[in-house]
Amino acid sequence: MHLAYPAVLAVLLFCTGLYGVLARRNAILVLMSVELMLNAVNLNLVAFDVWLRDALHGGQALTLFTIAIAAAEIGIGLAIVLAVYRNRGSSDIDRLRDTAETDDAETLPDDDDARDTTADQATAPAGKAKKAEATA
Repeated sequence: MHLAYPAVLAVLLFCTGLYGVLARRNAILVLMSVELMLNAVNLNLVAFDVWLRDALHGGQALTLFTIAIAAAEIGIGLAIVLAVYRNRGSSDIDRLRDTAETDDAETLPDDDDARDTTADQATAPAGKAKKAEATA
């Protein structure tokens, strides 16, 4: 068998997985796309192992390790997705990005800073309004 057939299939699988990671908004579908990419790598490892006629079967051994790592990744990833879904009510990745954003006007000044707190209180509603406009 030619090496081109499994290599082309692996490229197609990897490109499909990459598209799924970049285009999907659901965290479960992103995890499935990552699994598709890992399976494309496994296919390449086994195909090159057979093509090179490796006596130690290093490609197949690496494939077993990759399968074990993928199983652990899915277990941890699904646990995180379920925890986020319970807290937020959605597994949409775009909505998860909002949790990382903080408003600088809402932070309290340090004791070392000698800033005027009345100026901070005056700019706090303006900062919240700008954040509301940016997310709308």
